[in-house]
Amino acid sequence: MPALPAEALDQLFVEARTHNGFAPEAIPEATLRRLHSLMKWGPTSMNCQPARLVFVISAEGKKKLAPALSPGNLDKTLVAPATVIIATDTRFYEHLPTMFPAYDARPMFAGNAELAASTAFRNGTLQGAYLILAARALGLDCGPMSGFDGDKLNAAFFPDGRYQANFLCNLGVGDPAALHPRGPRLSFEEACEIA
Repeated sequence: MPALPAEALDQLFVEARTHNGFAPEAIPEATLRRLHSLMKWGPTSMNCQPARLVFVISAEGKKKLAPALSPGNLDKTLVAPATVIIATDTRFYEHLPTMFPAYDARPMFAGNAELAASTAFRNGTLQGAYLILAARALGLDCGPMSGFDGDKLNAAFFPDGRYQANFLCNLGVGDPAALHPRGPRLSFEEACEIA
């Protein structure tokens, strides 16, 4: 498989930014569906796919979300065309017979709450990262964030407790005027080791 051209790498990583302001341009449902159709192909352990997404786009949905947001995330989230709640399905393993037919892995998770929770969180977070890359690939800007009250958000959107919010991501056409200065990144020597 050939490497992507520099322009694609710039769009996905090098030039991409965390956006705090967005143009009031709605995102069509077809784009949200295409976003999911791309991100779902990212690998997860045993193809467990525990991420569950809620695309909050309506005024009613934003009103429901607002009480759970930290003050610093409130305004930018209310104006973003879409806010995705990336949640994890605590009983993802119920789908394993279909998603992972190689052998019956369901009992391994059904009988071990700690393993199920760590697997769901790890792989759901990974799927959230795929969502960000898929959104950027489709020309959307992203504003991922973790500043919210999880208990309030879960009570508002997932009252039965099966799904648990992991993080949020605003989507839309970013406003460059609202960007903060870009932060530095660790060097290879600071962050990596070859063993």
